[in-house]
Amino acid sequence: ASTSDAIENYRFDHAAQEIYDFTWNEYCDWYLELSKISLQSDNETLQRGTRKTLLTVLETLLRLAHPIMPFITEEIWQRVAPLAGVQADTIMLQAYPESDETQIDQQAIAAIEWTKQFILGVRRIRGEMNIAPGKPLPVLLENISATDQQFLPQAQIYLQKLGRIESITCLDANETAPESAIALVGDLRLLIPMAGLIDKEAEIARLEKEIAKLEKDLPRIEGKLNNPKFVDKAPAAVIEKEKEKLAKVHSSLVNFNEQLLKIRAL
Repeated sequence: ASTSDAIENYRFDHAAQEIYDFTWNEYCDWYLELSKISLQSDNETLQRGTRKTLLTVLETLLRLAHPIMPFITEEIWQRVAPLAGVQADTIMLQAYPESDETQIDQQAIAAIEWTKQFILGVRRIRGEMNIAPGKPLPVLLENISATDQQFLPQAQIYLQKLGRIESITCLDANETAPESAIALVGDLRLLIPMAGLIDKEAEIARLEKEIAKLEKDLPRIEGKLNNPKFVDKAPAAVIEKEKEKLAKVHSSLVNFNEQLLKIRAL
């Protein structure tokens, strides 16, 4: 919808950016990588559905981008359209895509966002701790909510493949975790045990950096919420969003500071 609005208002720069962001950051960066796992499964129905989705989305993206880059989209479309089941002579005569909000599955969006944040959390720890990308890692989970328990089984194969995770273990509330590097997915704590893996000083530096960033964000959010002009004029939804941000910052600060104390005590 945002792309169509941009084109209708002759903001082709905005339209191009929207198409680029979706194509690169969603379709290529995430869906294509997740699809590889589905295509390698033994489930033929899943394979067929995945191939159809890949081709349908690509064909739609080509029609979406056609007004901005007509020649290259025509060339690619001529190859993709038959595979997507579209029988026509040219992309120029095809309907421009229209959004249908009734087809938006908020639960699916939440599930995939949770999966992405989980994988990114593990990758972030790998990068900051200089752990080899291909080394399988055990992951422990703390503070697991009902939503986390719902998303985990359906996402587990993707988490293990894309995150290079050898095992995922859910800890009970009364279980004591070993000293670990931590990442957060909302309130869910991802723990990667440090024994034999992690440089203590590097982990301290990483946590201090995360804390410093949050402490910088805190007064900015509090300042907004304490500003009568903002509170009086801003829509209720915007104010609520800022309150949620503030709660998340406070929660993250508590988590990171607790972890920092544990690491320093080693």
